Amino acid sequence: MQDVDGTPNGGPRATRFTGRTAWARNLQTPLREFLRTETGGAAVLLSAAVAALVWVNVHRSSYDSVWSTVLSIRLDGSGVALDLRDWVNSGLMTFFFFVVGLEARREFDLGELRERRRFGLPLLAGLGGAAVAVAVYLAFNAGRSSAHGWGIAMSTDTAFALGLLALVGPRFPDRLRAFMLTVVVVDDIVALVVIVTVYSGSLDLWPLVVASLSYGAVLVLRSIRFRVGLVYFVLGATAWVGLLKAGVEPVVVGLALGVLPFAYPAERPSLERATERFREFREQPTAELARSAAAQLRAATSPNERLQHLYHPWTSYAIVPLFALANAGIAINGGFLARGFGSPITLGVLFGYVVGKPVGILAGTWVLTRLSGGRLRPPVGWAAVAGGGTIAGIGFTVSLLIATLAFNGRELEEAKLGVLSAALGASTLTWLLFRAAELLPPYLRIRALLGPAEPLVDLYIDVDSERDHIRGPIDAPVTVVEYGDFECPYCGQAEPVVRELLRDFADIRYVWRHLPLSDVHPRAQLAAEAAEAATAQGGFWEMHDLLLAHQDALRPQDLIGYAEQLGLDGERFTNDLREHLGAARVADDVDSADLSGVSGTPTFFVNGRRHYGAYDIATLSNAVRAAGARAMLATS
Repeated sequence: MQDVDGTPNGGPRATRFTGRTAWARNLQTPLREFLRTETGGAAVLLSAAVAALVWVNVHRSSYDSVWSTVLSIRLDGSGVALDLRDWVNSGLMTFFFFVVGLEARREFDLGELRERRRFGLPLLAGLGGAAVAVAVYLAFNAGRSSAHGWGIAMSTDTAFALGLLALVGPRFPDRLRAFMLTVVVVDDIVALVVIVTVYSGSLDLWPLVVASLSYGAVLVLRSIRFRVGLVYFVLGATAWVGLLKAGVEPVVVGLALGVLPFAYPAERPSLERATERFREFREQPTAELARSAAAQLRAATSPNERLQHLYHPWTSYAIVPLFALANAGIAINGGFLARGFGSPITLGVLFGYVVGKPVGILAGTWVLTRLSGGRLRPPVGWAAVAGGGTIAGIGFTVSLLIATLAFNGRELEEAKLGVLSAALGASTLTWLLFRAAELLPPYLRIRALLGPAEPLVDLYIDVDSERDHIRGPIDAPVTVVEYGDFECPYCGQAEPVVRELLRDFADIRYVWRHLPLSDVHPRAQLAAEAAEAATAQGGFWEMHDLLLAHQDALRPQDLIGYAEQLGLDGERFTNDLREHLGAARVADDVDSADLSGVSGTPTFFVNGRRHYGAYDIATLSNAVRAAGARAMLATS
């Protein structure tokens, strides 16, 4: 015997409404979760950078001695010996680039770049920003030995940039942040290629062969879906040591491994198998069944999501801040500042980031938009692209890494000063630009920040006014589609939010589509068929409301009672229910859910685009307003 939420009587009930869809815990990590971790990590990163500056200015000798301490790892007379700073820069930062690779793969499989033609825009924007920044640096350092440091001015710091956007960004920042994330992923990959090709030492062939063979073994194991993580770690570590011994900067191993794990939504059959394993464990809680259930739960999520969940918090909250603590320290005094701001290295880095980055990103985006005849446009307006360009002038993590590879002594200190000054200048410029955009009239502000580009459409089957169950104006500019389950407690919690949304907005059409999760809600299928039986007599929405209001009473006799309460023909309703005449219609909705990658309820789509995360009234209202603004721009 089971409760309404599918758990056995006496078992834990559904948790209280948290503002998150039920499926958000099961599908791929939403982009918003990645951005949230990056934003939170920015505060820790800033604290670490400040701590490094304080430490080096209070007691420089202790700062230098700690990070120059040599740590050796030896096995049978051979091994690796690096100082602590190099262990951080070349060792721990490998995990940072591993996460960059995971996010790049996620963008290709599930994000903005899943439509391959859109890859050209962030690619050209990222390359344009890097190229112009490098050109500005070289303009200051032409004919000097310091020109070798041109790579310092290339890369944007993802955490700082996205963290600042969260503080000073416009009213609808998510699309800009998503666009910038794709740009900086390209940016990081290009910077890593430069590190490997320009700032590595002389090559030693045999260690390079060992590294290549280790990576080849990873590819073979991946092709046969081998799942023992320790083996991959050992092979990755072997490749890392091989590259280090070969004279190649070994952080490239992180990116090369990170782009391999696929990202995909959880499939309903996989979720149903996980439910079955959990039920077996609930009935007989043994250690063996616990392992089986845990293994099936892991299998229901993509390797990309599992690895991001494991490593991304560590890189954002520990590894990158530790890198800042090890590398951001410079002794600041009047003489150093006067000398530094007269140095071509400092000025090249500063103006490369503050001027070159925004000019390059804007120019690259504009050129591709023009060359494509407008078919490829940024997903935001040009003011937002400019703001993304200025925010890209914050180069910290990778730029400091390149600085430590390119320079030593006084030149390194001057490069660090340029990086820190550029971060301050880019932040100020971004704040001023967005404040100016807020002063524009509403229509111009929306166009400047959102632009006319249409987002990707995730809803596979378009809404059909002749077939779908619709509330609201048929020709409304905003359509909200919900895939729901009448027995799902989360759908019941979402129902008053949907009603409030329809009261607040007169220009919305709301569509209900069935997705009965029979593996956890045994009465959901019959309830959906009851709604279709009511549809045959013109009573779908009345039955819909009653079913969601009485989720704990969905037995056949309850459903027949609701039909009588609504004044429907009871005999006809009972016969339709007994003959399962609505089953085919429900199955069509389930098929459309599968085609749209939906595996849980409630799942919302706003003008064809999947709504991730919270479904409280404020969040859904913002999504509707943004969709309405885009629709208005499209028809203007």
